[in-house]
This record gives sequence, structure tokens and C-alpha cells, in this order.
Amino acid sequence: MTIAFIPVRGGSKSIPLKNIKDFCGKPLVYWNIKALENCKSVDKIVVATDSDVIKKTVNSFSLKKTVVYDRKPENACDTSSTESVMLEYIDSANLNDDDIFMLVQATSPLTETKHFTEALSMYEKENFDSILTCVRNYRFFWNEDGTSKNYDYKARPRRQNFSGILMENGAFYINTVANIKESQNRLSGKIGIYEMPEYTATEIDEPDDWIILENLMRKHVLQNSVKDYSRIKLLLSDVDGTLTDGGMYYSEKGDELKKFNTRDGMAFQLLREKGIKIGIITSENTRIVENRAKKLNVDYLIQGKRDGGKLEAAIEICKTLEISLSELAFVGDDINDIELLSKVGFAFCPNDAIQDVKNIFGINAVPSNGGNGVIRDISSVILKFHK
Repeated sequence: MTIAFIPVRGGSKSIPLKNIKDFCGKPLVYWNIKALENCKSVDKIVVATDSDVIKKTVNSFSLKKTVVYDRKPENACDTSSTESVMLEYIDSANLNDDDIFMLVQATSPLTETKHFTEALSMYEKENFDSILTCVRNYRFFWNEDGTSKNYDYKARPRRQNFSGILMENGAFYINTVANIKESQNRLSGKIGIYEMPEYTATEIDEPDDWIILENLMRKHVLQNSVKDYSRIKLLLSDVDGTLTDGGMYYSEKGDELKKFNTRDGMAFQLLREKGIKIGIITSENTRIVENRAKKLNVDYLIQGKRDGGKLEAAIEICKTLEISLSELAFVGDDINDIELLSKVGFAFCPNDAIQDVKNIFGINAVPSNGGNGVIRDISSVILKFHK
């Protein structure tokens, strides 16, 4: 078994609760968990924390392989070593000696699934006792006595002719349970090096690191992580907080009113023209929504679904269309949408959705707030894949 272990304590002083601070739209720890969840070589992901807030945040991700471990307070203080909590967990979990144990640092959010996969394959195929990650640094280093460490200053090499020097980037470490117990260290024996891209060199320790790494994340990771939206056969949307701004409006006579956005109407039309079925699914039951659904010419209108009813209704529609939940896109914004959002192949939410919704694994938070063209934003993403 291969266990990925992510220690995240709540007592960071330079950046309070940094492990769940928003990083590119998600809590920082989310990115390593996401990459590991998608890594077929990893069997179990353990997030070790002393913080109830972090625990609640991780549990809100609705993940398959991830569990939270409550680390002891004495192994979560400023002077505690990472090895102390590793050994604490290993002793408590009764792991097998030959289990592979991978220490993963949440402060290196640019680590991708392919990095974990390649390093674990390297560990399996080559004769190393442990592995660490490094990046190749092309800087010139000097000793305090005025002598150069890694080059001859009298014959300064050009970058393309300089092999550089390997620098530990702290992204992750691989070893066996037996080796860690024996050496009391993340590394031991014959050590191998898995070289990562130069842009993964920085770890988040200070506020300035945050700004740098968010820009690198957008450039090197997020722009390359594209889902295959051509698989979408059905789009279902919630109403309040998605098709509307969630506001409650009343006339002088006491009539309830809702404000919809005409751009969403155009979005539904464009999606239907590409063969995508459209539906509205809501916990309310009003004539207003019924009238809007007729105007939009939706294929399905499901009202009055509470306490898990949205998921049941979506499953029934999928059965009718002979498609799976993996071909369904759903957009929601609040607690009663979480169950369905966690099950569908393509989950969307408005920019102003509650945080528990935005924390759902794999969800796409669009730029618009509820009632301001959320479906139009979503259609712009989907239609690029339906030529």
C-alpha cells in the first residue's frame, strides 16, 4: 500500500491558518489533495492536523481516498519536527513495514499528479531506499571566504553550458515504513533524486511567496488542466442564488418576485442547439420558476426537491436519457446542492457561492455572481468543446 501523508498544523505564525488560506480560489491544502486523489499509484491520503477548522475544511472536499488524522498537540507546536508526527501516525496506524510512505508538503501547491506518479514509478523500478524532490538551480554560489562554490569565476560558463546544482524543493519524500522507523527520518539509505521543473522551487513560507506562487500556478498548472467538457449531455441548474441573485423581492401587494438574467436565456438556447439537454432543479415550488422554465424552453423542470431529493431527481433524469452522472453538469450555490455537486462529472458554482460549495473537489467557480449570467459563463466554457 502507498500512503501519502500531509502534515498541516493550525499554528502558522507568518501566515495564520495558511494551509486553508485561499490560493487560486481553493484552500492551499486542496491542491496537493487533488493531485494525489488523481494519482492511481496512491492508495490512501492522510491529512494530519491539530486544527478543527482545517479538519472541517478538508472533510468538506467530499473526497474518496482522503482521511483526516488528529495529530497530538505535542507534535504540532513550533518546535515539533515533521518526523515526530510521521512516526506518531505510523505507530498509531499499525502500517506494514513494506508500505510506501510519501511525505507531501502542502506548502508546495504546484506539485501535480504526474510528479507523484513519475516519482513513485522511479522508486518502484530503481534501487533506492528513499527519494527526495529537487529542482536544478542555475545560480552561482560563493563561500564566505570569497571562494566560489560551484563554478570557476575566471571562466564563467554560459547558462546553456552550465549543469547547475540540485536544490531540495521540499515538495515530497518517498520511503518505506520500515526505513522511517529504523532511521527516525524521512530519508535513509541510498537516496534517489526526482527532479522537478524549475518553477516548483519555491515553498510558501512568507506572504510574498503567496503572490509569486499564485502567478506560477496560473501559468504552469491551471492553464493546462482542462476537463473534457465535450462529454456533457445534460446541464441542470439550481434557481435561487444561481439563476437569480438569491434576493427576495415583494410588490406592494405582497407578491413575491425574482430577478433573472436574460444572458442565461441565450446560454440555454446555445447549449440546446449543440444537443445538450437543459433542466432546472430546485427545492422551491413556485409559479414564477414554472413561468421562467417555459420561457427558457427547458427539457426538465423539477421543483420541491429537498433533503437529498435533488440527487434522486437527477439520477432519474439520467436513467431516462440513458446517461451517467459523469455526463451531467450541475450548477448550485448552497448547502442543499452539495450532495448532487459532489456526485456529478462536472460541477459549477457562482463566484459568490458559500465556501463549503467552493471547496467541493473539482468544482469550477465561474466569474459571475448568482443572477448575473452564471449560465452564460458556463456555456462559454462548454461550447468550446462542442464544435
